[in-house]
Amino acid sequence: MDPDAVKSTLSNLAFGNVLAAAARDYKKEVLANEKAQGSRPVNEEVDLDELMDDPELEKLHADRIAALKREVEKREAFKRQGHGEFREVSEGDFLGEVTRSDKVICHFYHKEFYRCKIMDKHLKTLAPRHVDTKFIKMDAENAPFFVTKLAIKTLPCVILFSKGIAMDRLVGFQDLGAKDDFSTTKLENLLVRKGMLSEKKKEEDDEDYEYQESIRRSVRSSANVNSDSD
Repeated sequence: MDPDAVKSTLSNLAFGNVLAAAARDYKKEVLANEKAQGSRPVNEEVDLDELMDDPELEKLHADRIAALKREVEKREAFKRQGHGEFREVSEGDFLGEVTRSDKVICHFYHKEFYRCKIMDKHLKTLAPRHVDTKFIKMDAENAPFFVTKLAIKTLPCVILFSKGIAMDRLVGFQDLGAKDDFSTTKLENLLVRKGMLSEKKKEEDDEDYEYQESIRRSVRSSANVNSDSD
């Protein structure tokens, strides 16, 4: 093959590659400009400095901070009472645990029962979500007095206490479809209907989470300067 022809062909290929790259870069630039124009605010004449100095917005911001701070302080108070986690308690501590909180969910279980372990799993998930309710459990074998006093015949048995009074109970999985594979949400909704849990909107939790965490740190800092049968 003629060397000059080969050189000409390679030169043409290189030139073609340069053109193709340039075309790709141009296309990217056009798309970027279109995206920037599409995301540009409709009203570009808004004075952000003036907006930030709006006294009504400042008041709303201050009110929101105050409300979140009160919520954080309330959550901290609940945690000091043992809320926010699913804990085991002894028979000797049971009365104090139940009477010191307005809403208490207590699971009477047997360590060998498979369904008790299922219930434990769901309650452990719910406890940190609903800090205003206390979640505890007690080994039925080690609590004969209260098992008799509360007439517990079938396990798992979840007793629902309001201001120290047993108001309701979940026996086995009867209220959960009588199946082992019920979801945590199903149990959560049932407890909401029974008045033991506050209904929460997930988007509100997500929106406030980081803000509450920062305020919580601030508050803390300032405070420190299948038998399933009896």
